[in-house]
Amino acid sequence: MNNIDQLYSETADDITSFAKGYLRYLTQLLSQLNCDEIAQFIQCLMDARQRGARIFFIGNGGSAATASHFANDIAIGSRSWGQPYRATAFTDNVPVITAISNDYGYDDIFLLQLKINATPGDILVAISASGNSSNLIRAVEYANEHEITTVGLTGFDGGALKPLCKVGVHIQTPHGEYGPVEDIHMVLDHLTGAYLLKHSSDTT
Repeated sequence: MNNIDQLYSETADDITSFAKGYLRYLTQLLSQLNCDEIAQFIQCLMDARQRGARIFFIGNGGSAATASHFANDIAIGSRSWGQPYRATAFTDNVPVITAISNDYGYDDIFLLQLKINATPGDILVAISASGNSSNLIRAVEYANEHEITTVGLTGFDGGALKPLCKVGVHIQTPHGEYGPVEDIHMVLDHLTGAYLLKHSSDTT
């Protein structure tokens, strides 16, 4: 039983206690984050900006929404118009995703977009709680073979994705704790966006 299931079993009839317990657990997980990993991730994005490289975000389900949010907050939220962060989410074009899924299979929805758009020196950020989505793994393996820097934002035990990525921020949790992992990925998004906005204003 993971921590969220255990918490519910103890507080099922007391929503206030469940809320307090969830937030307490989230605070605990946040305190365990490796800030050096976060710094390496942000530096990777800043280096991409300096050389005009593109940054692609991918994910499924809730992580697809996080990928879209990251691309927005980095490309637009940083307000770096003169020297932009060229960030895009491969989760956002529904006709492309459905065409690839229909004609080639869901496992290729990110791989084929990467083949069309990416060149050596670009960045691929794969977001996943489990780290075991085959469409992410296929894209990351291709990126590693074509000099595209791979970043993994993972949870649980990291799955197959974590060791494949050159850079990563990992949230260690029991399996099945999607909510807390995805919560922290969004905190990471806003932390990153806040830093890049201030850094861009200081350097332009």
